[in-house]
This record gives sequence, structure tokens and C-alpha cells, in this order.
Amino acid sequence: MFIGHFGLSFAAKKAAPKVSLITLFAATQFVDILWPFMLIFNIEKVAVVPGYTKVNAYDFLYFPFTHSLLMGIVWGILATFIYFLIKKDIRSAVVIGLCVLSHWFFDLIVHTTDLPITPFGNYKMGFGLWNHIAATLIIEFLIFFGGLSVYISTTTAKNKKGKWGLWGLAVLLVIVTLSNTFGPPPPDSVKVLFISFVILMALILFLAGWVDRNREIKFSGNQ
Repeated sequence: MFIGHFGLSFAAKKAAPKVSLITLFAATQFVDILWPFMLIFNIEKVAVVPGYTKVNAYDFLYFPFTHSLLMGIVWGILATFIYFLIKKDIRSAVVIGLCVLSHWFFDLIVHTTDLPITPFGNYKMGFGLWNHIAATLIIEFLIFFGGLSVYISTTTAKNKKGKWGLWGLAVLLVIVTLSNTFGPPPPDSVKVLFISFVILMALILFLAGWVDRNREIKFSGNQ
């Protein structure tokens, strides 16, 4: 799953209005931000196999430290603890921890049977929605636009940057999703994957932070 994770980030703003959108984006995508670094240091492994699924060509050979359920729980608890230490806001900290953990459950819907439960066993899960393009896009876009609508109902633009920047960010995420689905498979190169993932995620996070700075919570009672 790609764009669906960001849908949850948008929706989470209602539950944690004090948390910046860039932080919520980073939380739901934390393990995917960590993943390319695991690849470049040869800790986890992936292969690009054209046609592996209908939606993308990634054969996730080994990624238990970023994408196992147990490690999702560990990363979520760690994120909660660190945020609470810094901000002393237990509600926001819990929301961030749940966003980190949510990644595994959202991925469970689309992945083939490759998501580990723990880093130590061989049991894996996945409902395999990536083998059905239409169903994948419908589910992802429903989650994304549902979350975006929650964010829009929770915040208001301070200026034109906050209004048009938000739609620019949404359009970018839609284009990336469609490109990943219908475009050619990426090169089977860890270095290329690392560079492309890091640049793309840095751009998305930058835009999320920029957009959120130009918007504000509609009702002070939500804070």
C-alpha cells in the first residue's frame, strides 16, 4: 500500500491536532522510510521481478526488521515513548505510535504472503490485493480521499499556499500511485531504489510540512 498510508496520516490530524502533518506522514510511513536504508546496508533484501504482482514488481525477499508485526509493535512503542519524552503529550504520542503500527495492517491488505509476524519465524501473511489492480486502486483511493476529507474538515487554509498546496500534494500522491501501478518496473538495483525512495519521501514530507504550516485547526475545542 502507498497512498492509503497517507490517507490515514491526514485523518489522524483530527485525533492529534497538535501534531504536524509531516510528523503524521513520517509515522505512517516510518518503516518504509527505514526500509531503503536496510536495503543499502544489505540487512533486508528485495528483487524486482516484472509481473510479480499485477500492481508492482517487488518481490520482498527478506524484510522482517521493518515489516514484521512484532517489529511494527516495537517501532510503534518506541515512537510513542520518544514523542512523549519530547512533547509531554500522551494523546498525541499514542496516535503517533498507532500510526506507525498501522503500516503493517494496511500492508496486510495488499501484500502477497510475505509479511512476517516476527523476525524469528517463517510464518507470513498477506491478502494479495496487489493481484487485482482495480480493487487495489479502489481501496487505496477510498482510504486516501476519506482521510483527506477529514483533514479538510479539521483544518482551514490560512492563505492560498495552504489551499492550493494541499491539492498539489494530493495530486502528486495520486500521480505517483498511478505511475507505480501502470508505469514500467524500476531497475533491479538497490542503489537506484534507495535514491528514488529517499528523494520521493523527502519531497513528500517537505510538502506535507509546508502545507500544514499554511493551514490551521478550525475549532480550538479540538486541541
